[in-house]
Amino acid sequence: MSVGHILDSSAYSREDGEPDDYSRQLALGVESGISEIDSAIATTSENWSVGRMPIVDRNILRIAVYELTAPGDVPPSVAINEAVELAKVYGGDDSSKFVNGVLGRIAEQQEGGV
Repeated sequence: MSVGHILDSSAYSREDGEPDDYSRQLALGVESGISEIDSAIATTSENWSVGRMPIVDRNILRIAVYELTAPGDVPPSVAINEAVELAKVYGGDDSSKFVNGVLGRIAEQQEGGV
């Protein structure tokens, strides 16, 4: 089921309320750019394929990479910090360090125009 279908059909948790516009943008943006996003993650994460990553880490990375690479006004430091904080709460013991390392390398590549 696509993200668009889930959003359009309200097939999400009603207890949490309807996703706001930015949440929708993130979800749809990640879905539409998943190949490029996963490629960026795979090339910067040392010795980890995207499929082997814990699902929470993988999806935190996907959202943050979208924020880092999509046109917008989210500063890289904010995107990275928010992702690291999510990893601390929802990930494993080393998730925040892993997420920080991968996103730091991607941000450096973005700044360098690589």
